[in-house]
Amino acid sequence: MFSSLSSTLAAAASASGAKGDAKKSISPTLRADIYSAVDQAKPWLIGGTVGRQAGDGVAYQPIIARIQQHFPDMKVGLDAARNVEHEAAIIVAGITNMILEMSKWDGMAGAMAMRTWVDALGDAHSKISSAPTGAKGGPRKDQVGRGITRGINQLTDVTLMTREFAARIQIISLLKSVNTKIHGAGSDEARQGEALWSSKFI
Repeated sequence: MFSSLSSTLAAAASASGAKGDAKKSISPTLRADIYSAVDQAKPWLIGGTVGRQAGDGVAYQPIIARIQQHFPDMKVGLDAARNVEHEAAIIVAGITNMILEMSKWDGMAGAMAMRTWVDALGDAHSKISSAPTGAKGGPRKDQVGRGITRGINQLTDVTLMTREFAARIQIISLLKSVNTKIHGAGSDEARQGEALWSSKFI
């Protein structure tokens, strides 16, 4: 199921990226929408409020609506709604792509926004209860963690990223750090993320 979900989102991101290439200037609302989306996503990932958390099938809608202002083809399909990991992956990828789109026009502003986003992801994950829930996917903390890393590693459209060398190095370094923040230094996920994002320097 996730492979078809990944294909759908990758196609949407690719189509949106192609549209972005034709733009002559940055969207005037992109910067504000990025920071608003980050502010919305953090408590949504943490959860703990009935009806206001990843996986409830409803609360993602205001966040995806903001993302769709810049990537209109991006959506949460029926196979992803009410699934913590899948909802988290799509929202994380959408906001990350917004930041990469901004970096294309202003590399250092994109790097600063990415730092804010990566810090928010790490902080959100650290605050999620790790108590067993009896859910099929394991504790909610684990499901959100997998969603975050899948959103970053598998669903992000790297073609949107700035070509400015200094900003690109900062952004890639920050994206590498997500896997370590979520899964711990030395974990398989951290090593895989390191290899994946190191390859983006080439």
